[in-house]
Amino acid sequence: MDRRTALAHTAALAAASWVAPPRVLRALASSPDSVRHRGAPADYRAAALSAERWIAASAVRDRDGVRWPADPAMPSAITPDLYSGSAGVVLFYLELHHATGNERYLKEAVAGTRALTAAAPSSAGGISGDGAGLYTGVAGLAYVAALVQRIANAPELDRGVAHLVALLKQSARPSDAGIAWNDSTDIISGTAGIALTLAWLGAQTPHGANTDALLRGASQSLLAAGRPAADGLTWAITPLMPRRYPNFSHGAAGVGYTLATLAQHEALRGTQGGAPAAAAQEGALAAARYLERITTRTSNGGRRIFHSEPGGEQLFYLSWCHGPAGTARLYRQLTRLTGNPAWSARLPELSRGIIDSGVPEQHPDRSGFWNNISQCCGNCGVAEYFTARFRVTRDPADLAFAQRVMDNTVARATTEGDTLRWVQAENRATPEDLKAQTGYMQGSAGVGVALLHLEGAQQGRAPLVVLPDTPVW
Repeated sequence: MDRRTALAHTAALAAASWVAPPRVLRALASSPDSVRHRGAPADYRAAALSAERWIAASAVRDRDGVRWPADPAMPSAITPDLYSGSAGVVLFYLELHHATGNERYLKEAVAGTRALTAAAPSSAGGISGDGAGLYTGVAGLAYVAALVQRIANAPELDRGVAHLVALLKQSARPSDAGIAWNDSTDIISGTAGIALTLAWLGAQTPHGANTDALLRGASQSLLAAGRPAADGLTWAITPLMPRRYPNFSHGAAGVGYTLATLAQHEALRGTQGGAPAAAAQEGALAAARYLERITTRTSNGGRRIFHSEPGGEQLFYLSWCHGPAGTARLYRQLTRLTGNPAWSARLPELSRGIIDSGVPEQHPDRSGFWNNISQCCGNCGVAEYFTARFRVTRDPADLAFAQRVMDNTVARATTEGDTLRWVQAENRATPEDLKAQTGYMQGSAGVGVALLHLEGAQQGRAPLVVLPDTPVW
């Protein structure tokens, strides 16, 4: 079940009930003492290397390069996307090379990128639906290919990067409201995530030049899609989706973050006397006002924002997609945009909202933090937030909580020989659907990157893989 299908399925279930508690979490599997020993930086690297060995066993090689099935139990189910597909595995190999200096991992990233560019549509006419998105399509492939090209300096990749960026530019759809790529506004597949990718590409590769008009048009269309709510603005994923998801992946926090980012971009600041930037800034602040009105405070001064409305106001996720770990990105970007320290004060409150829940050891709200260790919905998204916070705060408590979450993650791995994998339920609505995946947002590649980012924070090594929707913490 892909991300959009899962959302539609969840929305359908919501009409009947929002209480869908998963079955009791599966028993935690043991892992080698050399991996589980708490707190030693080498242990996180060892766990990442064990995850790589499991991923490598599923690799499919052909004349184009190398690909990995999202679920090795279904070796023919290979997709290129960043969410579950091969693009996310390429990022893991790139971070492994960054952490270890081992050229084998860089060669694997290059081979994976060759396969990604070979799988791209031949023209913009081949892009439909979610096909341009950051996590679902061409934008994500362009980001991965450009990052690998920058690090590997591989001439054979340059043409592929140019083609992917051209596809992204050419698939834009002008309208009276601005510019969009599909009917979605969100970070995962829609205009918000695509605009952030274009801004990143413009700064990182010469192929990303000449996108100013696209960025201004994207800002206009996002502002036009906002709907007044609670003294601010809210956004639907698409006009046909009645349920609103206010947090980062599909709603106000993600769109607000994008507008706050674009408001700082010269494409908006340097035209019409800065009026487009001022409009984007007001849109970002309107998103924040809406979130402020619907925030729930915890007993120790923490804050969380519910999963969805109407009907999901008592459901609280914690990770990147619908929780404080993702929504914090808006407040970080508003701090940079406005210079107002009141926005940065939200960050420790969001951290406290996660800690007060009792995770990772306890799941008092089983429906909001279920049997999932992923970057999107579970442990790794939470750990990545606290690891990023530590790089700014240098507060040992931030690092300690990230370690606590990742120790729990490693302890939940399934071992086979010298490999680690994570069997989990991707979706809360289908807790019985358990599988181990290879990809970034729901699989071992994402776990591996989180492990390496944590080890890097301990060692003083900056992360290499920083996606276009990630702020400078």
